[in-house]
Amino acid sequence: MKRSRVLVFTLLLGAGCAGLQPLPVEPTALPPLPPATLVPSPTSTPSALSAAPEEVIAGEPAPAQPPPVEDYAGLPLPTDRGEFFSASGACAICHTRLVDAGGADVSIDAFWRSTMMANAARDPYWQAAVREEVLDHPALGAVIEDTCAKCHMPMARFTAVTAGGQGDVLDGGFLEAGHEFHGLALDGVSCTLCHQVEEDNFGEVEGFSGGYVVDPDLPAGERLNYGPFPVAKARAAEMQMASGFWPTESIHVEQAELCATCHTLYTPYVDAKGQVAGEFPEQTPYLEWRHSDYADGIACQDCHMPLAQGKVQLSMTGGPARGPFFRHDFVGGNVFMLDVLNTFGPNIGVTAGSEGFFATRERALDQIGQRTASVDIESATLADGRLTAVVSVESQVGHKFPSGFPSRRAWLHVTVVDAGDRIVFESGAFGPDGFIDGNDNDADAAAYESHYTTIVSPDQVQVYEAIMRNTEEGVTTALLEAAEYVKDNRLLPAGFDKETAPADVGVYGEAASDADFQGGGDRVEVVIAVGDAQGPFVVTAELLYQSIGYRWAQNMQRHEADEITRFMGYYWAVPNIPAVVASVTLKVED
Repeated sequence: MKRSRVLVFTLLLGAGCAGLQPLPVEPTALPPLPPATLVPSPTSTPSALSAAPEEVIAGEPAPAQPPPVEDYAGLPLPTDRGEFFSASGACAICHTRLVDAGGADVSIDAFWRSTMMANAARDPYWQAAVREEVLDHPALGAVIEDTCAKCHMPMARFTAVTAGGQGDVLDGGFLEAGHEFHGLALDGVSCTLCHQVEEDNFGEVEGFSGGYVVDPDLPAGERLNYGPFPVAKARAAEMQMASGFWPTESIHVEQAELCATCHTLYTPYVDAKGQVAGEFPEQTPYLEWRHSDYADGIACQDCHMPLAQGKVQLSMTGGPARGPFFRHDFVGGNVFMLDVLNTFGPNIGVTAGSEGFFATRERALDQIGQRTASVDIESATLADGRLTAVVSVESQVGHKFPSGFPSRRAWLHVTVVDAGDRIVFESGAFGPDGFIDGNDNDADAAAYESHYTTIVSPDQVQVYEAIMRNTEEGVTTALLEAAEYVKDNRLLPAGFDKETAPADVGVYGEAASDADFQGGGDRVEVVIAVGDAQGPFVVTAELLYQSIGYRWAQNMQRHEADEITRFMGYYWAVPNIPAVVASVTLKVED
């Protein structure tokens, strides 16, 4: 049964690893946690998990805007040093206060610390997802935690594994303040991880899923730190004394394959008996890119690490200006989680200040709204009481959109307004809890929305998404149960041939046979009976984007755990409003 938009606004508010049976329940069967009022702590908490919602007020309607954010500075960057890695604070001593040729601040630490890379371990959604998977499959808990730690806590996990251990995240693991690798763990995807990765297995299966190679044999003080520029011996010695690493020239740090070591991820899945039955392509942007026109000369860094203006002196201690210089802002599209990190930054223990999160959020919105996709109304006609419009979407990115973690989705929001400013038709309306009206998966965990060539009803929504199902063919959001995609109609990059695409990056569901769904975009017809409404009519089409779909958050509530309660408190407090990718408006005369 479809839920009304009024109920969405009045009753609810609103960057993983597992559970097997689908949840055949309506949203009302799992009452949401009430909105949480969280009071940011003025000081750091010793553990990334220790800050939970401090007060829950039942019965209050969800706000349509996030709570106000008071200015805060963020914690100092950690300075932990281990046998293989130094935390970001050791690098920031020199690689800060950098200015490009246009006078803009391009300091590596200032940009990086408010990104999802820096907060990969602090991310409360990731922590809740790890707990969810472990609760679903406790017998595989150690494997789940180790797999997730590879790319979210890489320095701590590599150090532990090299010593004969494994990546322990929860319950006495890296998230505990007293753990010896806690500081390295919370530093996320940090400087001396990425800049130590060797190119030995780049682009190979062995290099995916956290299979990056870091040389374990070089002793502390003699380890190499790769960068794209040559460094004079005297300056190299200065860096070695300050950080313990020798700067070494190698352009492999500018290759897409470096990013692919974590952003091409295969996860194991289990059958109905809980036995591992195979591997699932959880996220494959590198393989999507390799099957597109973009692979001929545009790498990940070109879009996600935009160039500074002109050359940059790379250290505040001096040295020649270098260029091109890739800014370390790692711009992406996870605006919702940036809002969570910003709103509750002191509780979460972030090292970036509110000003940094606001700036990163603006860069993300600019990326989404200016360089992701365009929307056009190719034609619109009115005849015999029916308005027919052809809406086209053109992708501007080098992988599927949305790509990465499968909780992400985009959809068309189409409205038709008559001469009296009354809404005659609307498909894709949404509420601040992230619920999309008419989307079957939001209303029913066991269902999912079809891909459309023609939309004729408000309860039909063109949602570009990846829907997973388990070995029993039940729809699931649990990664450890995801055996295949039953639907994958995410927008394809230019040059992507869906007929020849490998199965791991294929198109699934109705989109596979849709002649208008091809590499570079999609076209959908909207046919509306306008009845007695009087024109002229105004047709508006928006492409909207959301990093955490409503169902992904809702399904977590089948468990009770601190990490899940904490994340859901944040989820109800920060509205899950989609970002606008593109929009177009056209007037249709009678």
